[in-house]
Amino acid sequence: MFILSSSPCSSSTFFTSITPRVSFSSSSRPCLISLRSTARKPTCPSLFHSLKVRAMAELVQDKESTDKIAGSIVASSSVDGSKDIKYSRKFLNARTEQELLSGIKKEAEAGLLPSNIAAAMEELYLTYKSAVFKSGNPEADEVVLSNMTVALDRIFLDVEDPFVFEPYHKAIREPFDYYMFGQSYIRPLVDFKNSYVGNISIFCEIEDKLKQGHNIIFISNHQTEADPAIIALLLEKTNPHIAENLIYVAGDRVIADPLCKPFSMGRNLICVYSKKHMLDVPELVEMKRKANTRSLKEMAFLLKRGSQIVWIAPSGGRDRPEPHTGEWYPAPFDTSSVDNMRRLAEHSGPQGHIYPLAILCHDIMPPPRQVEKEIGERRDISFHGTGLSVAPEISFSEIAAAYRSPEEAKEAYTGALYNSVNEQYKVLKSAIHDKKGLEASTPSVSLSQPWN
Repeated sequence: MFILSSSPCSSSTFFTSITPRVSFSSSSRPCLISLRSTARKPTCPSLFHSLKVRAMAELVQDKESTDKIAGSIVASSSVDGSKDIKYSRKFLNARTEQELLSGIKKEAEAGLLPSNIAAAMEELYLTYKSAVFKSGNPEADEVVLSNMTVALDRIFLDVEDPFVFEPYHKAIREPFDYYMFGQSYIRPLVDFKNSYVGNISIFCEIEDKLKQGHNIIFISNHQTEADPAIIALLLEKTNPHIAENLIYVAGDRVIADPLCKPFSMGRNLICVYSKKHMLDVPELVEMKRKANTRSLKEMAFLLKRGSQIVWIAPSGGRDRPEPHTGEWYPAPFDTSSVDNMRRLAEHSGPQGHIYPLAILCHDIMPPPRQVEKEIGERRDISFHGTGLSVAPEISFSEIAAAYRSPEEAKEAYTGALYNSVNEQYKVLKSAIHDKKGLEASTPSVSLSQPWN
């Protein structure tokens, strides 16, 4: 539950969304995190709790002892180490739906959980439950309870001790593995029988280039908060390096929304403010522009190191259905965003490659019909087929050779990338929504199901 967006803008505001709670730093260092104690000893008498919840319980089992982590929490929460913070584990201890929902109510009544977040947590539980049950999974009860206890625990933990993202955030894999948490949460929503990957051989080619020290940029459309998890789930069998090391250019809303933050903590992110929300609060515009400049510098620093793979959606936000027909198409790309990424890739030092990437997964977690200013959107969740496809690298120099004007060349290059994404999207749509499956393959998009 986690979404990323880039933003179109001039080079000084490179990407461009809101929340003064996000802390930016110009240094190129890993994000500072507070180690939080999550170790617990399972004490459930039922067979379900000892077997079915084990996978998620392992995520919650810290790799360090409780005492050691507790000491780290104290040290990170207070300069003199005198402040002892104890975190509630009420949601992890819930063994039934009733206990879980009553736990939300009790925390809200105690004033420990804002009413709007409490309502959103309950709504999230109910919509997630509905989606997983519609999947036909015979173990839906166990899946929902095990995944939601951990999800609500992480959300509540962040309410108690808000996490602050740096401009470059590296996925937190320990002591709690936020990456695997996100994967386990989204996996039950994916209908793998009706999901497809286009041109798997190109993903393998990309991994080879990364091993050679080259940089890879994915220019992609963007559909849901679950995009990163969907990409990783569809590639985990064949291309785990891409799945786990992809860096997403992320709009600030996914690092500010309490329901999104725990999922965002499990991804590698370049944190930016989206152009769509740049002017929402006029007095914050300058701060956002400076923050985006620092994020741009962070990305440049990373690319100079080589072997980096970056995902960006130059539309500046999620795709949305056409108002009159309800049909979904990739949103148009912003030329300045594409050109900024191209120049970064070309001037970073190591060889850079730009690939058009298409993703189709809007049914899993569709965005609001219209862009909303306020953080805290309602989330509808469904079980559905998904798709991912990549096309061959597109060279700017080859396209620019046909144009005298640099601006025309930039527009043409953006158009070529968009057209490729749109073409791939149509193939995925034919396979998934039109039920053509693998027969939807074309000479340029070869579909497969590499998990079979």
